[in-house]
Amino acid sequence: MTSTVDRSPTSLGGKYLTFFLAGEEYGVEILRVQEIISMMPVTRVPRTPSYIRGVINLRGKVIPIMDLREKFGMPPATEPEQVMIVVQVAGVQIGVVADKVSEVASIAAADIDPTPDFGAEIHTEFLLGLGKSNGRLRLLLDIERVLSTDEVIAIASLPGLTQSD
Repeated sequence: MTSTVDRSPTSLGGKYLTFFLAGEEYGVEILRVQEIISMMPVTRVPRTPSYIRGVINLRGKVIPIMDLREKFGMPPATEPEQVMIVVQVAGVQIGVVADKVSEVASIAAADIDPTPDFGAEIHTEFLLGLGKSNGRLRLLLDIERVLSTDEVIAIASLPGLTQSD
């Protein structure tokens, strides 16, 4: 999946919803966020990847739920209360499970550093960069690249799921 959004360093500044996973703070562009909801029961769908927890019925709409901890190879959550951040990815609404939401942060383009090169074995293509604000470092996700094209197609074909406008 190729993103048509300008990803040059000068275009990355803006507002990010920040959240925690395993003690690390991440951010996603606020324009990708549809809503934040409390954790609710998830219906598991057979034969889906392990990082897809299942689906929920959100006001009559079926939303797939992705566990970023699982996707990123992190240990399972120990936090009793997690949240779901509903984001738009390639025309599909997907709920992303986070440990907790932090804030909406304004991060200037000058405060976003490129992702360091860790070598061929470490995959960082899903990161926009490293945002620095209020003395904290945040991993800024390119939510469009967190899932591959094949993964989005597979998610979009889940039973009862319809693409967003």
